[in-house]
Amino acid sequence: MSDPAKTRRHAERIKELVARLVREIKDPRLGMVTITDARITGDLREATVFYTVLGDVTEQASTAAALESAKGMLRTRVGHALALRHSPSLAFVLDNVQTHVKEIDDLLAEARHRDEEVQRIAASAKYAGDPDPYKSEDDEAERVGAREDNG
Repeated sequence: MSDPAKTRRHAERIKELVARLVREIKDPRLGMVTITDARITGDLREATVFYTVLGDVTEQASTAAALESAKGMLRTRVGHALALRHSPSLAFVLDNVQTHVKEIDDLLAEARHRDEEVQRIAASAKYAGDPDPYKSEDDEAERVGAREDNG
């Protein structure tokens, strides 16, 4: 096991390297790729690279195939740049950020709608009894009379 800080540094370096190297791939199947994250195991042998692709499912599939075919070249270049004893193997995982963002936006819209409905109901609500059931005119008169007696 290596130091967690060292592991994080290597993961960040892999993310930067792969992001730069992906632009050099000449595969026509490669779409608009953004490298979002990279994680590496504690023994620095296996790295997982997360990416997003702009486009539909077919473009995502073709980009996955292009990254898979370029994996060897990317691994070699990353290994040389990191100067580790063993080049980490690379695994590419599609990061469905857009899907998660849409789900969160839908949940927030639903919560906003429910809040508006509660506010609408609360605005037209009335007290079941008196607005302040603990105050009465008799109590107020007794307090005024008590003040006059003490004064």
